[in-house]
Amino acid sequence: MTPPAARRPVGHHHGDLRNSLLQASLELVGEQGPHGFTLAEASRRAGVSVAAPYKHFADRDTLLAELATQGYREQRKRFAAAVNGIEDPAEQLASFAAAYVRFAAEEPALFDVTFHAGLDKSRFTELASAGDEVAHLLLPVARQLASTPDAAFDLLLRIAAAAHGLAVFLRQGLFGAGSAALSDTEERAARTARAITAQGAGS
Repeated sequence: MTPPAARRPVGHHHGDLRNSLLQASLELVGEQGPHGFTLAEASRRAGVSVAAPYKHFADRDTLLAELATQGYREQRKRFAAAVNGIEDPAEQLASFAAAYVRFAAEEPALFDVTFHAGLDKSRFTELASAGDEVAHLLLPVARQLASTPDAAFDLLLRIAAAAHGLAVFLRQGLFGAGSAALSDTEERAARTARAITAQGAGS
């Protein structure tokens, strides 16, 4: 029999508490949006005291910033896989656009907290760095199709904006529902990216 002094206390351990709060908050974002819940609600969802979050997060925005950082890192992983093995930069950008749509469909809460939380990146340097890493992955691809760095940024921005809009339309049900609608929207995003590239990266 385990001596009383050796028994582990009931409840969350240090690392588990942080992860439990992040997971609970992500669930709440999915249900209510990034501004639709409080830290107290996240605490209740995680099964901890309302004071527990403040051991790890100064406020709700700090917690949301960590989730948004996760969102950017997940995007970078997906986009790197999407462009890997493709030699044509135009097709790499088309594959990126399709992957953007799939990320929004498969990770809607991460998508929302990353793009709709309105976080001040100047306050959260890790969040800003994670966003920069996505750009640093894709800008060299766009640079192969553009005459100047500014033109490359503009090209990538137009393709990302188009993919973002299509992803939002898909989530709003404008293209139907289910896997067929997702596949169709991915292909639509890829076609749009090709059309934007064909218009001329420097225009």
